[in-house]
Amino acid sequence: MNAINRGLDATKPTKGADMVEDWEAALAEIDTPGAKGILRDLGSLRKQLERDEPDADRVHALLYRLGTATTKIADKADKSQDKLKALGEALTEAGEDAPDEEEDVAAAASPKRARKKA
Repeated sequence: MNAINRGLDATKPTKGADMVEDWEAALAEIDTPGAKGILRDLGSLRKQLERDEPDADRVHALLYRLGTATTKIADKADKSQDKLKALGEALTEAGEDAPDEEEDVAAAASPKRARKKA
């Protein structure tokens, strides 16, 4: 949330990729409808941010889609509903709607980090 509060444009891609890895780990074992789609899009976003020159249009499209999906599943979350809604709204605002955006199925199939068990 700190990066979003400061502005995503001011966040370095490598830092963004680290944040995405954290989100992937947190979502890896969640069985809420919509979580798998978010995980897939997070993988695509991470891959873009790890590039030397991320595709800004694709990143904005992914941010928008992630924001919309996060807002939708916030009501289903047991905890942190308000934080999830705020995150979803911030991501949606940072992105741009691109309905023709393709899914990156390979990125979703192999999240970089698995969720750590307590």
